Amino acid sequence: MNVQEIKQRFGIIGNSPLLNRAIDIANQVAPTDISVLVTGESGSGKEAFSQIIHQLSPRKHGPFIAVNCGAIPEGTIDSELFGHEKGAYTGAVGERKGYFETVNGGTIFLDEIGEMPLGTQARLLRVLESGQFIRVGSSKVEKTNVRVIAATNVDVYEAVKAGKFREDLYYRLNTVPLRIPPLRDRKEDIYLLFRKFSADFTDKYRSPAIQLDEGAQQVLSNYSWPGNVRQLKNVAEQLAVLERDRIITAEILLTYMPQEAGRSNLPMRLDSQPREDFSERDILYKVLFDMKRDMNELKKLVAEIIEHGGVPVNYNNPQTLNYLHHDIDLPIRQQDTQFTIQPPVVNPVAHHNEAVFTPHAEEVEESLSLVEKESDMIRKALKKHKGKRKLAANELGISERTLYRKIKELDL
Repeated sequence: MNVQEIKQRFGIIGNSPLLNRAIDIANQVAPTDISVLVTGESGSGKEAFSQIIHQLSPRKHGPFIAVNCGAIPEGTIDSELFGHEKGAYTGAVGERKGYFETVNGGTIFLDEIGEMPLGTQARLLRVLESGQFIRVGSSKVEKTNVRVIAATNVDVYEAVKAGKFREDLYYRLNTVPLRIPPLRDRKEDIYLLFRKFSADFTDKYRSPAIQLDEGAQQVLSNYSWPGNVRQLKNVAEQLAVLERDRIITAEILLTYMPQEAGRSNLPMRLDSQPREDFSERDILYKVLFDMKRDMNELKKLVAEIIEHGGVPVNYNNPQTLNYLHHDIDLPIRQQDTQFTIQPPVVNPVAHHNEAVFTPHAEEVEESLSLVEKESDMIRKALKKHKGKRKLAANELGISERTLYRKIKELDL
């Protein structure tokens, strides 16, 4: 059976070379019994290829079952796949056959294989190598003859390097890798798929046919489709049901798509660098430096307001303005010397009622010692919470044990 005949039989739409290559690989591997690992993004149609392999194989008259490994709880997946004996665990009121036993002679499709627990992976490896398995709670070895087709939307090799997937199982499953191309790599197929889906849904809901103008067709082809064929089908169904105007423009079509076209809405890391681990001492120093920077910015703002005459100032202590200028290095105007001079200094040689004013500014040097800053912050926290160390530790963002150690180290 050639590629075009397979498309017609299984209802596959598209003429992309990548799609044709994937269908050709599935056609060649189908008559054998070797395991196949189908990779591709979510919604790209991996299960459809598992059906192609099964239906074109000698096992086509045997049972076929698709199992989503990510949807089965870790505590019950062994029982689901391999069965259990009566009393094997709480709630096991009777014996139960697993999927590998009930699908004997057929094909089992393990979707999201990357979500399978490591213990279950070891059991699966034994089935692939010898066809043997043991029910949960039993000591009797059972035999099965099942072909395994696995699928995943994650990079399994990266999971192997991270220790989340067994390397021996990866190479056992990956005898023939089959990659399904994402929809954004099949731009020539997007409009064909949309027309097929929209025609199906207008027939289903008995609504008038919908058409896309040139602008909408361009938007459709240039969109990244992070949800692949599943997302395209969803958009076609929404348009068939909700739109009163059956001529769809680009503006209308964009309302059914996420605003950030081509970007996934799922959370992700912005960089590939490993996350740094900070100690509690480093975090405290960072907080202190941030506080100093904020204070300097505030001093600069106040000094600029005073320099431009925005706020009338009549200081009893002229050292305040001088302190602001010292921190931010702003020039002091001649007319502002009334705010920056020191209090009168009496010259002992002069007359007893004459005062000599010294116009120079006194520089106040601020300590930059991290130990002093840390000690000062701990004192303030203890004072604020009246010596209650647990509350003070929570205020500082450190553990109570660390606070005890700091108090001892700094002799507080």
